[in-house]
Amino acid sequence: MAQQLIDQFAARLPADRRAAVYQSTKTTHEKRTAMLFDQFAEPHRLRALAGGIKQHVLENLDTLLPAVEAKLQANGAQVHWAATAEAACAAVLRIMQARGATKLVKAKTMVSEEIALEHFLAAHGIEALETDLGEFIVQLDHDRPSHIVRPIIHKNRREIAQSFERHGLGAYDDDPQTITRRARQFLRQKYLQADVGLTGANFVSVESGRLVLVTNEGNSRFSLAAPKCHIALVGIEKLVPRDRDLGLLLNLLARSATAQQLTVYTEFITGPKAATQPDGPEELHVIFVDNGRTDVLASECRAILRCIRCGACMNVCPVYRQASGHAYRSVYPGPVGAVLSPLLAGKKFPELADLPKASSLCGACHEVCPVDIPIPDLLLRLRDQGKRAGAPLAAAGTPPMGAWALLASQPAAWKAALLGGKIINYLPTKLLPVPPLRAWEKSRTLPEWRGGEFRRWLRHRTTP
Repeated sequence: MAQQLIDQFAARLPADRRAAVYQSTKTTHEKRTAMLFDQFAEPHRLRALAGGIKQHVLENLDTLLPAVEAKLQANGAQVHWAATAEAACAAVLRIMQARGATKLVKAKTMVSEEIALEHFLAAHGIEALETDLGEFIVQLDHDRPSHIVRPIIHKNRREIAQSFERHGLGAYDDDPQTITRRARQFLRQKYLQADVGLTGANFVSVESGRLVLVTNEGNSRFSLAAPKCHIALVGIEKLVPRDRDLGLLLNLLARSATAQQLTVYTEFITGPKAATQPDGPEELHVIFVDNGRTDVLASECRAILRCIRCGACMNVCPVYRQASGHAYRSVYPGPVGAVLSPLLAGKKFPELADLPKASSLCGACHEVCPVDIPIPDLLLRLRDQGKRAGAPLAAAGTPPMGAWALLASQPAAWKAALLGGKIINYLPTKLLPVPPLRAWEKSRTLPEWRGGEFRRWLRHRTTP
C-alpha cells in the first residue's frame, strides 16, 4: 500500500533528523504566531481578506490572464504559455537555444522543481545551477528539497561540510560562516559566466505587470545582474489584481514563512532593462505554466490554488514534523502537498491518493494559512475521491472501519459502547479481541479511554 511508504519512512527516519525537523518547524511556528498576534489586532481578519483576494483571482483567471499578458507586453516582456511540464521545459530550451546559451543560473522556484527543469536541460547539454544555498546543497547531493521554504531542513551542518569536501569546495569545516563563504566564492563566478538567469515569481500584479520576487539571500539579484536574458517561470494562479494587494500579501508571506516582518530582498521587476539603464537583462520572458492547474480549478478543491508557498502549514503539522518532507514523494510536501500533489498528478492520482490520509485533521494547517485555505475540508474531499477511485488508502494494519461506522450511526448502540469502553483501559494489548486491532496498535499507543465525559458534562451544564 502506498500509505505504508509514509509510515515506513517516518519509522526509519534517524532520530537526529527528526529532531532537526521538529525543532526548526516548531520554533518558526511559535515565532510566526507571536509576531502576527503582537503586531496585528485581528490577524484572522487579515487572513480572510488575503484569502478573498486570491479566491477572486481564481474565479476570474479567464479575464485576468489576458489582462496581465497585455500589461507585460506593454512593459517589454515576451509572454509564453505552457499547458504542460514538457511544454514549459521546451519553452525554456527554445529561448536559450535562440541565444546560443549553454549556462543558466536559477533562483529558487518551485515550478522549476515541479516540471523537473534541471534534469531536462542537463539532458540537452545545458548547465542549470541552483543559487539558493539550500537548493545548491540539494543539487550537489543529488537530493530533493524537504521543505518549500527551507529545502535542507533535513540536513545538519556536519552533513553539509562533508558534502562540500566531497565536491572540492574545501576541507571539512562545519562552521556556518565558512560554509556560506565557500558557497559564495563558488557561485560568484557562475553568475558572471551565465548566459541566462531564471527565477519564479511570488506574485504578478495585473494592474502594473510587475513581477514580485522575495528572497533572503539576494541570489535572485545576482542571477539577474550579469546575464542578458531573464526567464520567469510562473504558475497561472500567482496573479494579484492590484499593486495595493501586495501590501497585505507580502506582510503575511514573510511572517508566515520565516517569522520576519519583511523578507530581506523584495524585488519589483517591470520589464527588461531600459535604454537609460547601464546593466540588466535585455530580454524578459515570462512563461505562464498550467501543468494541471486548470483541472484543479474545475475541481471542488480549487481553493488550494490560493497557496502562496509559505510553508506555515508544514511548520505546524504534527505529521510533517515526524515524517519530514521526503515522506510525501512529491515536490510539495506537508498539508499543502497532501492536497496539491494528488491533484496535479492527473491520471496518476491513485499513486498519491494516500497522501490526504497523512493528516490528523487537527485543523492547525487551516488556522495558520495566511490565505485561509480550508485544508482539512480539502483533505476529506480527496479521501472520498480516492475511495471512489478504488485507491488503497488504509494505513498499515488498519482494521476495517465498517463496524465502527455502523456503531457510530446507531445512538443506542453507541451509548452502550461508551458504558463498556473503560474496560479497554485494563485490557492488555495482547488480549485485544480483534487481531487487526492488535496489529494496528503495534505502531500506535492507545490513549486512556475517556468516553462519556462529554455527555456527562453536557447533561449537567446550565445554560446562561
